Amino acid sequence: MKALATLLALFAWFALGTVVDAHEIRPALVQITQRDAHHYDILWKQPVNGEVAVHLVPRLSGGALDSEPSLATVTPAFALKLWKNVSDEAQSLDGQTLGIEGLERTITDVLVNVTLSDGRSVQQFLKPNRTSVHLELSAESAPPAVAYLSLGIEHILTGIDHLLFVFGLLWLVGRNWALLKTITAFTIAHSVTLAATTLGWLNIRSSVVEALVALSIVVLAVELAQRHRGEVALAGRVVKAGYEVDQRRHRIGLTTRYPWLIAFVFGLLHGCAFAGALSEVGLPQEHIPLALFLFNVGVEIGQLLFIAAASAVLWFAKKWINSGPEWAHRAVPYAIGVFSSYWFIERFLIAIGHSA
Repeated sequence: MKALATLLALFAWFALGTVVDAHEIRPALVQITQRDAHHYDILWKQPVNGEVAVHLVPRLSGGALDSEPSLATVTPAFALKLWKNVSDEAQSLDGQTLGIEGLERTITDVLVNVTLSDGRSVQQFLKPNRTSVHLELSAESAPPAVAYLSLGIEHILTGIDHLLFVFGLLWLVGRNWALLKTITAFTIAHSVTLAATTLGWLNIRSSVVEALVALSIVVLAVELAQRHRGEVALAGRVVKAGYEVDQRRHRIGLTTRYPWLIAFVFGLLHGCAFAGALSEVGLPQEHIPLALFLFNVGVEIGQLLFIAAASAVLWFAKKWINSGPEWAHRAVPYAIGVFSSYWFIERFLIAIGHSA
């Protein structure tokens, strides 16, 4: 039972620690647009959820962003600040350091895109472990392929709601052939909506998608709880009206019979969420296909890493749970259900607020 207690403690720690930012998938953006030889427009775009936003402040070593912005506004999804016609005659922008104050205390990524007046583009990626960058505008830079790949891996490993969903599938399916089919279904679905959103065929608000993601985890938790009750009834072989009734049959739902189906639906939602988020934040169109492809590859790598680790944990934990009291079998699906229900209610209210 000590193993079970440890497992549940980790469950609660991760879930409660990320209860507000359970799956914030939208990066922030610094867009620098050159107007002429010595003047620039600088846009800062930070994701928010309703009135909730982490403390992030962009800084340039030359001090251009220390003054009040020309425009500052907050939409239901983003906080925007715009500095117009910023002059770099006193100190050239080329060679300055751009940093994001407070980034090291978040799990947010920041896209830095500089568009020069001659049409060239320079792009960088900032992360919590790399909060500043030295701007070098003399040569065009290639899109940061490794950064997009690592973003996909980190997105999965820091997305507690997605990890709970995968953990629930492992609990439901086990380590067998069905698990391979289930994960393959997720991969295919994820790729379909990434492509569809990139090509402009699909456009759903990220707040709505995130609420549906949480709802899909609630459905999985209910299915896990129902299956357990069915197994308990089957062990007792309940007799009604003179006939032996296999109660487990009545407790097995669609998810248990076809786990790949709910994984496919979840994959559609998940792919749509990130693709829409990158489009919303303002990533240049020429970089979106590569960014989405590499992010998708990173997601699959991160997912496989988590499955390997979670499978090892389950192998040890189930030995203790199977020999423990009956409530131990209910603990995991009920924990998944509680956290996912909270996320669904929170995100549903945010989605309604965005629609108002």
